[in-house]
Amino acid sequence: MRSSRSDRAVVATFLCAAFLWTLALSASPQLHQRIHRDANRGDHVCAITMVASGNYDHSPNVPLGSVPALVDQSSSIPALTPQWVEPIFLVASIFEHAPPALV
Repeated sequence: MRSSRSDRAVVATFLCAAFLWTLALSASPQLHQRIHRDANRGDHVCAITMVASGNYDHSPNVPLGSVPALVDQSSSIPALTPQWVEPIFLVASIFEHAPPALV
């Protein structure tokens, strides 16, 4: 089922209106108090308080429990030994002939 352009326009309009309403509520604490009765409490968290504090675009980082130990991987490098590998183009004689000529 494909969505039409009018459906997308309605959703986009609704999202823009919701974001503008959130901005208006974050600018007016009295209006925010009318929406939420506990808006003046310090532990109150909603979309309006997140927009007002500037934290609406990311989540906080999770602290690391421990730092992983670094492993020294370059301590022992094995010696390289040269080996002869026969070229595959010399073994396959299919590449030594040209395609038939059209006369």
